[in-house]
Amino acid sequence: MNGRLLYAVPIAGLCGFFLLKTDIVSSQTFQSSFRAVDPGVRGGPADAGGPIARLTERELAFFNAGKEDFEEAENVEEGLGPTMNLDGCSGCHAQPAVGGTSPARNPQIAFANKMGARNTVPSFVTPNGPVREARFVRNPDGTPDGGVHALFTIAGRWDARGCGLAQPNFDRELANRNVIFRIPTPVFGAGLIEQIPDSTILSNQAASSTQKRALGIRGRANFAVSGRTTSGQANNNGNDGTVARFGWKAQNKSLLLFSGEAYNVEMGITNELFQTERDETPSCQFAMVPNDVTNVNGSRPLDAISAIEKFAFFQRFLAPPTPSPDTPGGAGSIGRGRDLFSSTGCALCHTPTLNTGNSTVAALRNQAANLYSNLLVHDMGPRLADGITQGQAGPREFRTAPLWGLGQRIFLLHDGRTSDLLAAIQEHRSGSARSGDASEANEVIGNFNNLSERQKQDLLNFLRSL
Repeated sequence: MNGRLLYAVPIAGLCGFFLLKTDIVSSQTFQSSFRAVDPGVRGGPADAGGPIARLTERELAFFNAGKEDFEEAENVEEGLGPTMNLDGCSGCHAQPAVGGTSPARNPQIAFANKMGARNTVPSFVTPNGPVREARFVRNPDGTPDGGVHALFTIAGRWDARGCGLAQPNFDRELANRNVIFRIPTPVFGAGLIEQIPDSTILSNQAASSTQKRALGIRGRANFAVSGRTTSGQANNNGNDGTVARFGWKAQNKSLLLFSGEAYNVEMGITNELFQTERDETPSCQFAMVPNDVTNVNGSRPLDAISAIEKFAFFQRFLAPPTPSPDTPGGAGSIGRGRDLFSSTGCALCHTPTLNTGNSTVAALRNQAANLYSNLLVHDMGPRLADGITQGQAGPREFRTAPLWGLGQRIFLLHDGRTSDLLAAIQEHRSGSARSGDASEANEVIGNFNNLSERQKQDLLNFLRSL
């Protein structure tokens, strides 16, 4: 009996050893086979779309009036067209709530033939999105273009009888590699961005200079010194030399300018900032110009102000997105990812927080804007280059995109080329110092690629928590 027991002990110990060894091997195999993936669009209710906290009753009334106009679909009698990309702001700015970016289902498909319009849907506009605008890189004579060429016209609509305006020949321009795309930028928290002083942006630009220089990060504000501008375009902020900050290339200074330009370019509705039609074909004019103006006979402020002012107030008073503390991946993973976001160098451009100044609006005054952007433009190399110059931002330069709200965005990068966050990160790396076209993000993306797969997953979880 004792012998058998003595013999049984080492056998049991040996079995335990083999089980332990099997567990270790299994764990190592799992670790080696694990690959980080984009967690995808965060589910649940929209964590954005409401007014910023502490608005006064009157300010909230302006927010609601602006939201109502922002959601309205326009018609030809109100000035829609003759060329446009859609008939309302909220169709483009819809995900995950009004004020966001492109929704999953592209409203441009149904709009193309709305009310009898005879538009052909361009090949780059698909039912599953994203909403896109098209810009031509060059004019027929080879000189720079860069302007938006609207996708659709009002020709054939029941409210535009007699207009026969044709669409641009997108197939030909695509064949000539002359078309680039933009998707809508979200406008959540835009009022906070508008109220960040130039001095704060420029001070942040100068901060951590040694670390930035070692990583090849430069970046600059999109502004021109007063008196040296050579362009008469309204989106070139050369008149006063201050820092522009809205749009994919930080080409617009203020929300009013941003709104006026979009109303004219995206919907064809002229206004007090952009007074003349983009296309003046006589048979396609059905409203007085400018189409939307201040109502000097309005008895109340909300009755008097124009649509672009209402749009600006809506965006100005729109709250920033609320990040999730634990989704995806749990609070621990998100916390580790936040630390890695900083240690890899991502935060050197995607600055977590910039502070607003002494705003006339108390709710915007001296607030922390957790936008994850420095609002500067950076050379992003040939892979992201679009060949377009706006203001002082050149063909390879883009504004550091604010990342707040990233967790609920479907389409990524300036042209919506991917919905995969991991792919979007890799697109930041291209070019080389030898060829003189290195992306300023190359070294940082190299740091990201050197992380373990588990660390990459933590960083992706953090980004999708925003």
